[in-house]
Amino acid sequence: MTDLSAFPITQRWPATQPDRLQLYSLPTPNGVKVSIMLEETGLAYEPHLVDFAKDDQHSPAFESLNPNGKIPAILDPDGPDGKPLALFESGAILLYLAEKTGKFLPSDPAARWQAIQWVMFQMGGVGPMFGQVGFFVKFAGKDFEDKRPRDRYVAEAKRILGVMDGVLAGKSWFLGDDYTIADISMLGWVRGLVDFYGAGELVGFDQFTHVKAWLERGLARPAVQRGLAIPARG
Repeated sequence: MTDLSAFPITQRWPATQPDRLQLYSLPTPNGVKVSIMLEETGLAYEPHLVDFAKDDQHSPAFESLNPNGKIPAILDPDGPDGKPLALFESGAILLYLAEKTGKFLPSDPAARWQAIQWVMFQMGGVGPMFGQVGFFVKFAGKDFEDKRPRDRYVAEAKRILGVMDGVLAGKSWFLGDDYTIADISMLGWVRGLVDFYGAGELVGFDQFTHVKAWLERGLARPAVQRGLAIPARG
């Protein structure tokens, strides 16, 4: 049996199936990138809930795997050369899982880099900007009397949605007919902006018809629906 005892995180979240990839996460827009990818690939894994209400992400056990204290993170007992690999940052994990399974990342070099560029677009723009909109619409920022910070991020979210809408015109997915990690990286964030943050009307989401249709296609995928609820909240 695989021995993961050298990793302190397994003391807080014991692996009942240590031969499987271990996922430490919460179903947030960032977290579901990895759970959706795992469901799409069919790779065997064991999910562990990192409970923000208990500040789990800042516990010594979790930070032993990710010193940045952010979800998601993974521990793969069958990493490169058959050795365990601990990995954090959702974009890096998507790339790793795509290479490990040979799925959702094109083999053609040009298409491969196009997929990677959209993952970077999500990490550098979609996630941070949509997340700030969420802060100012749903969380503590909504009580700020000065609405200029909120409006700044709303305007940037609209601009980003416009970029996405233009790219998706006439396409099913960001790379055309091929569903890739580019789409997986963004589905949770767009869904979160509209449904969880409740900012759809504020950003004029209905006008971005190509993004809206893309989101509907993505949410229609059974693996996406499963991944959106993993790990199950306690």
